[in-house]
Amino acid sequence: MRPGEELGFAMLFRFIALILIVLGLMLLGADVVTLLERGQEPHMRSLAEVVGLFSATGVTSLQGMIAGFAPGAVADGVASILAWPAFAVFGVMGVILALLFRERDDFGEASNSF
Repeated sequence: MRPGEELGFAMLFRFIALILIVLGLMLLGADVVTLLERGQEPHMRSLAEVVGLFSATGVTSLQGMIAGFAPGAVADGVASILAWPAFAVFGVMGVILALLFRERDDFGEASNSF
């Protein structure tokens, strides 16, 4: 790999991390606004609910497809991930990517540029 390619690769994943963190914060904000509007118990949108906003059959199609070719444990794992709060799924993935692809100095340590 050329030296410039490594920098571009890391920058791309840092940008994706930023997008995921912002998306997680937006979903958390939407949950808070819904809570304030309803005035009831807090309801966090699951990942399945968010996917369902874009496609009526998307979640059931995904679960059926995975159940068709993957073992039962994998299908159960996907079903449990779809039940997690959407803001947590996107936010945690973004934070993990941000930590993995943070800027480092020449010695491989994270740079402290405050």
